[in-house]
Amino acid sequence: MSYDPPRPAGRLLLTPEDKEAPARVRRLRGLGLGDHPEPALDAFAHGLAELTGAPYAMVNFLGEDGQFFAGLRTPAVAPVVRGDGTGALLGRVLPRDHGFCPHVVARRKALVLEDVSDYPRFAGNPVVDGFGIRSYMGAPLIDRTGTVLGTVSVTDVRPRAWGQPGLAAIKAQAADLTVRLEYLETGGLPL
Repeated sequence: MSYDPPRPAGRLLLTPEDKEAPARVRRLRGLGLGDHPEPALDAFAHGLAELTGAPYAMVNFLGEDGQFFAGLRTPAVAPVVRGDGTGALLGRVLPRDHGFCPHVVARRKALVLEDVSDYPRFAGNPVVDGFGIRSYMGAPLIDRTGTVLGTVSVTDVRPRAWGQPGLAAIKAQAADLTVRLEYLETGGLPL
């Protein structure tokens, strides 16, 4: 298992093309996922936040035009106050060009950003200014058909040294959740 942080790109963020989105949407619909909150996935996100100590944790399913957090854990109060005195908490829906999960889906592998400001490609992302996000760690949910269903991820409003232990943890959580999601298809164990 190697630690593969992204290299500084020297350019602004460009959201990767997602040619697999139509197939992913069909697969998610077949599993009954992707367009409504799931209490079991909220509980999973809560456990992920506790495991990592991150204020935000998500189970994110990407559609053709946007992202939906079927599992979400946010702090009770916005952890960052903007210059105008307001703070914002992450909601269940984000445009496709917001955040870092679209990159995880396109790469089909985990992404660790210990300090997003170290990477010009990611530092200009709207979630940095909008929600104060400074670090990110996410892993893809790749099912037995090879479809990337979405991601599990955590974010923080301060830089974090996630390192190898964080990478191993997020990958293990993604693998566990993928197995649980596939039980939905067979009518087996619930989430």
